[in-house]
Amino acid sequence: MKLQEIKEKSIAELKELILNSKKELFTLRMKHNKMNQLENPAQIKQTKRLIARLKTVLRQKELNV
Repeated sequence: MKLQEIKEKSIAELKELILNSKKELFTLRMKHNKMNQLENPAQIKQTKRLIARLKTVLRQKELNV
Protein backbone atom coordinates (compact mmCIF):
# COMPACT_ATOMS: atom_id res chain seq x y z
CA MET A 1 0.00 0.00 0.00
CA LYS A 2 1.41 3.35 -1.00
CA LEU A 3 1.68 6.29 1.37
CA GLN A 4 -0.79 8.37 -0.65
CA GLU A 5 -3.39 5.60 -0.37
CA ILE A 6 -2.84 5.48 3.39
CA LYS A 7 -3.25 9.25 3.75
CA GLU A 8 -6.62 9.12 1.99
CA LYS A 9 -8.06 6.71 4.58
CA SER A 10 -10.15 7.88 7.52
CA ILE A 11 -9.12 7.41 11.15
CA ALA A 12 -11.50 4.46 11.59
CA GLU A 13 -10.17 2.78 8.45
CA LEU A 14 -6.59 3.27 9.62
CA LYS A 15 -7.36 1.67 12.99
CA GLU A 16 -8.96 -1.29 11.23
CA LEU A 17 -5.95 -1.67 8.92
CA ILE A 18 -3.57 -1.58 11.89
CA LEU A 19 -5.57 -4.28 13.66
CA ASN A 20 -5.64 -6.50 10.56
CA SER A 21 -1.92 -5.97 9.92
CA LYS A 22 -1.06 -6.93 13.50
CA LYS A 23 -3.07 -10.13 13.12
CA GLU A 24 -1.28 -10.86 9.86
CA LEU A 25 2.10 -10.22 11.50
CA PHE A 26 1.23 -12.64 14.29
CA THR A 27 0.34 -15.41 11.85
CA LEU A 28 3.49 -14.75 9.82
CA ARG A 29 5.64 -15.03 12.94
CA MET A 30 3.94 -18.27 13.97
CA LYS A 31 4.44 -19.78 10.54
CA HIS A 32 8.08 -18.72 10.59
CA ASN A 33 9.01 -19.71 14.15
CA LYS A 34 6.92 -22.76 14.97
CA MET A 35 6.06 -24.41 11.72
CA ASN A 36 8.88 -23.18 9.48
CA GLN A 37 6.44 -22.89 6.59
CA LEU A 38 6.98 -19.26 5.68
CA GLU A 39 8.31 -19.03 2.13
CA ASN A 40 9.21 -15.34 2.22
CA PRO A 41 10.65 -14.19 5.57
CA ALA A 42 11.00 -10.65 4.21
CA GLN A 43 7.22 -10.41 4.40
CA ILE A 44 7.53 -10.01 8.19
CA LYS A 45 9.68 -6.91 7.71
CA GLN A 46 7.28 -5.48 5.13
CA THR A 47 4.32 -5.96 7.45
CA LYS A 48 6.13 -4.29 10.34
CA ARG A 49 6.93 -1.30 8.15
CA LEU A 50 3.33 -1.08 6.98
CA ILE A 51 2.15 -1.00 10.61
CA ALA A 52 4.63 1.78 11.35
CA ARG A 53 3.42 3.81 8.36
CA LEU A 54 -0.20 3.34 9.38
CA LYS A 55 0.50 4.41 12.96
CA THR A 56 2.44 7.47 11.79
CA VAL A 57 -0.34 8.68 9.51
CA LEU A 58 -2.95 7.94 12.19
CA ARG A 59 -1.04 10.04 14.72
CA GLN A 60 -0.67 12.89 12.25
CA LYS A 61 -4.42 12.85 11.57
CA GLU A 62 -5.23 12.78 15.29
CA LEU A 63 -3.03 15.81 15.92
CA ASN A 64 -4.54 17.78 13.03
CA VAL A 65 -8.14 17.13 14.07
